[in-house]
Amino acid sequence: MLEHVSVSHLLGMTLLVLVTIAWGIGLAFMLHRGRGEAALRRAQTLPALPRQRQRGPQRESVELTPAEEDAFAGLIRRLSADR
Repeated sequence: MLEHVSVSHLLGMTLLVLVTIAWGIGLAFMLHRGRGEAALRRAQTLPALPRQRQRGPQRESVELTPAEEDAFAGLIRRLSADR
Protein backbone atom coordinates (compact mmCIF):
# COMPACT_ATOMS: atom_id res chain seq x y z
CA MET A 1 0.00 0.00 0.00
CA LEU A 2 1.28 3.43 -0.89
CA GLU A 3 2.18 5.58 2.10
CA HIS A 4 0.94 8.92 0.73
CA VAL A 5 -2.52 7.61 -0.33
CA SER A 6 -5.25 7.29 2.28
CA VAL A 7 -7.50 4.27 2.65
CA SER A 8 -10.54 6.29 1.55
CA HIS A 9 -8.78 7.26 -1.69
CA LEU A 10 -7.91 3.63 -2.38
CA LEU A 11 -11.47 2.50 -1.66
CA GLY A 12 -12.84 5.30 -3.84
CA MET A 13 -10.58 4.39 -6.75
CA THR A 14 -11.41 0.70 -6.35
CA LEU A 15 -15.12 1.48 -6.37
CA LEU A 16 -14.72 3.76 -9.39
CA VAL A 17 -12.82 1.08 -11.31
CA LEU A 18 -15.43 -1.57 -10.45
CA VAL A 19 -18.29 0.71 -11.51
CA THR A 20 -16.49 1.49 -14.78
CA ILE A 21 -15.96 -2.20 -15.51
CA ALA A 22 -19.63 -2.97 -14.72
CA TRP A 23 -20.73 -0.11 -16.97
CA GLY A 24 -18.55 -1.39 -19.81
CA ILE A 25 -19.90 -4.92 -19.47
CA GLY A 26 -23.48 -3.61 -19.37
CA LEU A 27 -22.87 -1.45 -22.44
CA ALA A 28 -21.35 -4.34 -24.36
CA PHE A 29 -24.29 -6.56 -23.41
CA MET A 30 -26.84 -3.95 -24.51
CA LEU A 31 -25.06 -3.33 -27.80
CA HIS A 32 -24.80 -7.05 -28.52
CA ARG A 33 -28.46 -7.61 -27.70
CA GLY A 34 -29.45 -4.53 -29.72
CA ARG A 35 -27.72 -5.92 -32.83
CA GLY A 36 -29.87 -9.04 -32.70
CA GLU A 37 -33.04 -7.03 -32.23
CA ALA A 38 -32.09 -4.72 -35.10
CA ALA A 39 -31.59 -7.73 -37.37
CA LEU A 40 -35.04 -8.98 -36.46
CA ARG A 41 -36.55 -5.56 -37.18
CA ARG A 42 -34.80 -5.46 -40.56
CA ALA A 43 -36.30 -8.84 -41.42
CA GLN A 44 -39.78 -7.55 -40.64
CA THR A 45 -40.12 -4.89 -43.33
CA LEU A 46 -43.39 -3.14 -43.86
CA PRO A 47 -45.16 -4.73 -46.83
CA ALA A 48 -47.37 -1.67 -47.30
CA LEU A 49 -44.45 0.52 -48.31
CA PRO A 50 -43.38 0.34 -51.95
CA ARG A 51 -39.82 -0.62 -52.78
CA GLN A 52 -37.51 2.27 -53.59
CA ARG A 53 -36.33 2.74 -57.15
CA GLN A 54 -32.64 2.39 -57.79
CA ARG A 55 -32.70 4.95 -60.60
CA GLY A 56 -34.05 8.47 -60.68
CA PRO A 57 -37.00 9.56 -62.79
CA GLN A 58 -36.69 9.77 -66.55
CA ARG A 59 -35.66 13.11 -68.00
CA GLU A 60 -38.35 15.34 -69.36
CA SER A 61 -37.96 18.01 -71.99
CA VAL A 62 -40.22 20.50 -73.73
CA GLU A 63 -39.87 22.36 -76.98
CA LEU A 64 -39.49 26.12 -76.58
CA THR A 65 -40.96 28.62 -78.95
CA PRO A 66 -38.53 31.06 -80.61
CA ALA A 67 -39.79 33.83 -78.30
CA GLU A 68 -39.12 31.67 -75.23
CA GLU A 69 -35.64 30.78 -76.51
CA ASP A 70 -34.85 34.49 -77.00
CA ALA A 71 -36.15 35.32 -73.53
CA PHE A 72 -34.07 32.53 -72.01
CA ALA A 73 -30.95 33.65 -73.89
CA GLY A 74 -31.54 37.22 -72.64
CA LEU A 75 -31.89 35.95 -69.08
CA ILE A 76 -28.63 34.02 -69.34
CA ARG A 77 -26.83 37.08 -70.77
CA ARG A 78 -28.19 39.26 -67.94
CA LEU A 79 -27.15 36.76 -65.26
CA SER A 80 -23.72 36.35 -66.83
CA ALA A 81 -23.23 40.14 -66.94
CA ASP A 82 -23.90 40.46 -63.18
CA ARG A 83 -20.78 38.47 -62.30
